[in-house]
Amino acid sequence: MSQPDHITALNLPIPTRDDLPKNIQKYFNKCDEKLGMVPNVLISYSQDIDQLDAFSNFYNTIMFGESSSLTPLEKEMIAVAVSSRNHCYYCLVAHGAAIREYSQDPVLGELMVMNYKAANLSERHRAMLDFATKLTDTVDAIEEADRQALRDAGFNEKDIWDIANVTGFYNMTNRVASAVEMQPNMEYHKQNR
Repeated sequence: MSQPDHITALNLPIPTRDDLPKNIQKYFNKCDEKLGMVPNVLISYSQDIDQLDAFSNFYNTIMFGESSSLTPLEKEMIAVAVSSRNHCYYCLVAHGAAIREYSQDPVLGELMVMNYKAANLSERHRAMLDFATKLTDTVDAIEEADRQALRDAGFNEKDIWDIANVTGFYNMTNRVASAVEMQPNMEYHKQNR
């Protein structure tokens, strides 16, 4: 394989699974069961358990919390559109695989990775991704007209809050992953093709 043989370019003291706290071992075992792997982002964060806990809690709340009316596919679409703007290899591979899974459409997954504007999207999804990419590219240019465009596309105030949080989360993770040259798990490349 041509992918680098490291998880990150940093020489971090990654603990073995047996050295992790029991709750983290249980979490990693759940990842193995559900995903067939432990995502490298979690392995990377395991060198600092407090950061791993904060990252995992926020990720799971944002992406799978029941208080949001955004669908898992919509959240993954935001992740990929933001990651495409930031050229984040890790997130494009990992979340591109998730779009293929949720949509059952491998072409959509590839289009989203390259340029969401090339995909045949609903007006709702186009408005959502236009907002997310503007927030990514020019945060200081967001104004009421941008929020109104989301309302006009059928999003409510809580949806706008959730879109902003998913966008913000992936801007943060893109920057961390790129800064440390985090590599996606090889398994992602094969999923849902």
